[in-house]
Amino acid sequence: MNKLRKKGNPITKTIIYIILFCAVFFYLFPIYSAVNTSLKTNEELRFGPVQTVQKPTFDNYISSFNSIKRPLLNTTIFTVFATAVSSILGAMAGFAFSKMSFKFSNVILLIVVLGFYIAPQSILIPLVSFMGKIGLYDTYLGLVLTHTAYGVPITTLLFKNYFDTVPTQLIESARIDGCSNIGAFFKIALPLSLPGFAVVAIFQFTNIWNEYLFGLTLTSGVESMPLTVAIANLKGTTVAAWNIQMAGLLISILPVLLMYLFFMELIVKGLLMGSVKG
Repeated sequence: MNKLRKKGNPITKTIIYIILFCAVFFYLFPIYSAVNTSLKTNEELRFGPVQTVQKPTFDNYISSFNSIKRPLLNTTIFTVFATAVSSILGAMAGFAFSKMSFKFSNVILLIVVLGFYIAPQSILIPLVSFMGKIGLYDTYLGLVLTHTAYGVPITTLLFKNYFDTVPTQLIESARIDGCSNIGAFFKIALPLSLPGFAVVAIFQFTNIWNEYLFGLTLTSGVESMPLTVAIANLKGTTVAAWNIQMAGLLISILPVLLMYLFFMELIVKGLLMGSVKG
């Protein structure tokens, strides 16, 4: 009986493998479709995305890159700055809510976090009007400020939960040794939060890199156009150039994919440390 239990039920295992296979197919098929379409010539497009490419060509990637290289630079610039600013501000706010006692801290934290749930569509008209009045429409700074404002609520919450795992005794010891709250943050809390900082930064980087709505409404020319808007424009107006658009899409995911690959160990460590309190 014990041996049978250890081996498990073959039917159950078969069902599990079938479900896993279906899940893998479900997630990988869009990637296959994108890669397959990106390698097709214009003549092969009429056979649909499922039909395997017969004569692969990389001309689509060259054409796509030439069209999106400036938007790619634009997105890199404002994404890096917005990620850095929102992560640092979120870390400072999260430390304050976690390790400092002040009146109505829970109420203020709730108000801050509620900002994350404000639908972007609900503030587009006043946002565009405001950016136009202060001269930040169609600029990097306007996009950086917008993404920072929307990123601070979630980064604050993530850092608050992470700093809750840091022993309060360490912060109190630093205060006894003469550190101010700012000194305790930069000398004790911030160095200990590097895994959590990596998780928050990559989370923010991914969200900002893939964001479309703000980029569409807050820019009007290629000088500051984000990558997502440029890729959407690759489809064309008269003939749908799906092969070029899919090539641009695959180019756009490379920076995020490389970040996950290079910082995977740090991300996993941050996720595990942030999941346990005490």
